[in-house]
Amino acid sequence: MDTELLYDMSPYARIYKDGRVERFLGTETVPPSLDEKTGVQSKDVAISPDSAVSARLYIPKAATGSLQKLPVLVYFHGGGFIIESAQSPTYHNYLNALVAEANIIAISVDYRSAPEHPIPAAYDDSWTALKWVASHSTRNGPEDWLNSHGNLKKVFMAGDSAGANIVNNMGIRLGEEKLNGIEFRGGIMVHPYFWGEEPLPLETTEPKKRSLIRDFWRAASPTTTGCDDPLMNPATDPRLSSFNVNRVLICVAEIDMFRQRGWYYKEVLSKSGWSGVVEVMEAPGEDHMFHMSNPSSDNAAKMMKKLVTFMNEEN
Repeated sequence: MDTELLYDMSPYARIYKDGRVERFLGTETVPPSLDEKTGVQSKDVAISPDSAVSARLYIPKAATGSLQKLPVLVYFHGGGFIIESAQSPTYHNYLNALVAEANIIAISVDYRSAPEHPIPAAYDDSWTALKWVASHSTRNGPEDWLNSHGNLKKVFMAGDSAGANIVNNMGIRLGEEKLNGIEFRGGIMVHPYFWGEEPLPLETTEPKKRSLIRDFWRAASPTTTGCDDPLMNPATDPRLSSFNVNRVLICVAEIDMFRQRGWYYKEVLSKSGWSGVVEVMEAPGEDHMFHMSNPSSDNAAKMMKKLVTFMNEEN
């Protein structure tokens, strides 16, 4: 067994030259359930028989007995493309709460993880999931919850960290490849995992921190040109103006390493020729993914309220 390290990304993961991966976080899973606290029901479904893509679906219990059509949220989890999953207790608990508060149906996509499945696997799987959702537009798709209760004229995408990166790249792809029968009303990017080779003003210049982010990206995308790859640095992407969702909400946290990238994304998206509306919500005194680690905090509650309002505003 080769014990030589390729990337030491402790305390998150280690990747060895022989291809072995040790994950120290994000490996715990919980089954789908009827959540007693929120009344939200969940189940796991296979998205595509010819691929490894699956998803965890969530629906408010009250909806299953009614004719009401609910907004649909496609959610992409974070974890640097390497750790975490849709079955993680962190994401399961968060989506139970979000679905209950917003009264929506959610599809939490379990895309394949790097480095075993390097980029673009996560993007391809996420696109497969969007196509699967669109296949329900005539009410005869494979999933009854979406056929009976999903409003496919009111679909949202959301994700945190690497999941927010996926939202950006799916929005651009929607501008290049149309999905018929489905209308995207908004994109939510929480603490987006964007980066660049050169630090932005106010961004950390600490070599260890910058090196960790670079290693995560290189481990996930071995053929990348680096952190100015358009997939990682939207400012270098000439296709950004084709982002085909006209409302974007970016959530940033004041002491998060990625804070400046969130604000910068707003700037470059606004100047790209894109014609939509983008807003940023900043949580004072908070770090990356604070709403997952401390969901009962005031700032987490405020952020939850903002997401709920964003998805329920008439537009």
